Amino acid sequence: MSVPTPAAPPGQPKKAATAAWIGSALEYYDFFIYGSAAALIFPEVFFDESDPATATLLSLATFGVAYAARPVGALFLGHFGDRLGRKKIMVFTLMLMGVSTFLIGCLPSRDQVGTLAPVLLVLCRVLQGISAAGEQASANSMTLEHAPPERRGFFTSFTLSGTQGGQLLATLVFLPVAALPEEHLMSWGWRVPFWLSVGVAVVGYVIRRKLEETPAFEQQAAAEGVVKLPLAVLLREHWADVLRVVAAALIASVSTIFTVWALSYATSDAVGMSRSSMLWVGALANVVALAAIPLWATLSDRIGRRPVFLIGAVGSAVTMFLYLWSISTGSYPLMLLLGILAFGVLYSAANGVWPAFYGEMFATRVRLSGMAIGTQIGFAVAGFAVTFAAQIAGDGGDDWFSVALFTAALCVPPVVAALSARETHRVPTEDLGVRGAREAARPTTVTA
Repeated sequence: MSVPTPAAPPGQPKKAATAAWIGSALEYYDFFIYGSAAALIFPEVFFDESDPATATLLSLATFGVAYAARPVGALFLGHFGDRLGRKKIMVFTLMLMGVSTFLIGCLPSRDQVGTLAPVLLVLCRVLQGISAAGEQASANSMTLEHAPPERRGFFTSFTLSGTQGGQLLATLVFLPVAALPEEHLMSWGWRVPFWLSVGVAVVGYVIRRKLEETPAFEQQAAAEGVVKLPLAVLLREHWADVLRVVAAALIASVSTIFTVWALSYATSDAVGMSRSSMLWVGALANVVALAAIPLWATLSDRIGRRPVFLIGAVGSAVTMFLYLWSISTGSYPLMLLLGILAFGVLYSAANGVWPAFYGEMFATRVRLSGMAIGTQIGFAVAGFAVTFAAQIAGDGGDDWFSVALFTAALCVPPVVAALSARETHRVPTEDLGVRGAREAARPTTVTA
């Protein structure tokens, strides 16, 4: 067995979880306001208004561009995170996201500079993608390695509840903006949420600069030294787990379809729902998710990561049909109820447990690289799922059943990945990612 990992200093697990929550909330506020703008604003501001269907398709494609950039960012940020530590990457990614998002709010429109406008938009979106590539992996690694072994699921879930908090904040900020008169909305109103990201960088830096590096990383660095080429070790010793994480990460397609394509569909001429009404569906679903995520994660500390993840993956595949069908009916109470069930409750099962589930597959020396590369490749597919959905929906953009079927198909690889994975919720932290490591009894006393 490996040498036991020293316990984190008193209070440090809570500080790490808080830093992960707030940092992820602020980081993904930036990321999700882009998704709302891509569905509601950018087709008119940055693309050719004479062809609304093509403009919407191109706008949604720019949403996916960041996901394409994320695997590239994961290679670099994963490498430096396993060499320099988790804290440095957490600070860097937050600053990069804040700057790139602020710049989006400053971009000229297509009417002002022509085709240069969407080009600049894509460049800023690439920077957002690189930032997001390292954010969750570094925050997850930080919280997992600080957490008491018997509560790793609970503490790591704060990264994802922070993500949902950021999505909620982005939705709430967009509600008054979307209610502006059309002239003001399209000229300056949409820029305000992006300009607010100046505060993101300042608040995030203050929170994260005081966080201590994890005992597991410091022990690894002192005992064996950091790995010079984490990617080489990762692909040699953990290639199967990387592939498993790639497949499991496709579950994020549920989120992108729900938050972007469904929003675009519901507010299109085919359905005719108002922007504000649909933004409230997302907001209330995220409120429920904020409570559901830590509950599902706590359950995974008791019964295991695999069963909870499977509940989320299978449940999401089924309820996506119900949610998109409810939008087609035009019944707002029905879509509100099913939206909360699909995204707020069932998707939260997979969303809340994957930070621990994926992180526990890897050893400390390559954990950040393994999580970053595996998740970001899967997330890249999820990002472009919106674009594929827009094409699958047909010229009228109203073939919701085909989109639901497509989303359900993307839930199959996560189910297969979970069924083939090891159960690790009772493996001591120092033995995670070690071949042949056995589950060990854990103390019932909880420290934090």
